[in-house]
Amino acid sequence: MEMIFIIGLLITGIIVGLASGLLGVGGCFIMVPVQFWVLTQMGIEPTIAIRIAFGTNLAVVLPTAISGTYGHNKNGAVLWKQASYLGAFGFCGAILGAYIASNLPGDVLKTAFGLVIVLGAVRMLTAKPMKIDEEPSESPMLYAIAGIFLGLVSGIIGIGGGVVMIPIMVLGLRFRMHQAIGTSTAVMAIIAIGGILSYMYNGWNVSGLPAYSLGYVNLLQLALLAGTSVPMAFVGSKIAHMLSHKTLMNIFIIVMLYMGLKMIGVYSWLGLPL
Repeated sequence: MEMIFIIGLLITGIIVGLASGLLGVGGCFIMVPVQFWVLTQMGIEPTIAIRIAFGTNLAVVLPTAISGTYGHNKNGAVLWKQASYLGAFGFCGAILGAYIASNLPGDVLKTAFGLVIVLGAVRMLTAKPMKIDEEPSESPMLYAIAGIFLGLVSGIIGIGGGVVMIPIMVLGLRFRMHQAIGTSTAVMAIIAIGGILSYMYNGWNVSGLPAYSLGYVNLLQLALLAGTSVPMAFVGSKIAHMLSHKTLMNIFIIVMLYMGLKMIGVYSWLGLPL
């Protein structure tokens, strides 16, 4: 791998770690575009490249989310009962989602990835502010439905689920923003395991994979990204608890809109160097 790719992945890992700890997301909206670019520049066929980007992204999410969860739990922002419900059902959904993704064209996956992120951002932007005295839902059925859906989305488009999970937690399950961010990091770690195993299995013995790959998980990219993202996730979780609910929400929405539009290809259509 060329040095420019190595440096790019290390820097991406730093940004991903901060985003994970700060916003409760896996950093997929940052990692996937960078990984896809690196892989295609290395000569990997685009459909294989996007699947590797998704599978490896989930493998990076796992240790990064664990690091972020540790930081958020120290501040009492992880609701473990709710996390266990979402994680258990999400794990199953992620296995099925990764299987579906392994049989879809790359362009479909890339566009779906961008659309999901943009729709989540728009929904958060247009939602009414949550009442201060509201408490998170206690309905196991709601958590089961949400968990399966999140797992499917996570597996299909190779994300930790935070960009979809947090809007659902805040708007549908009545989490406060800090609770949603803290709990989502714990859920992402559980969901990621199911997706990782499925991407490995469904990519096993596929031709055209780069060196050091276990199915659709590339160990070299994993090492470079996780090496910087894991320690920075703890730093990001510290910063998150210094910011207000509104500030975190606005940062989250801006980042989602930018990366979602980029993956759909909007900036390219408009001829913008973004």
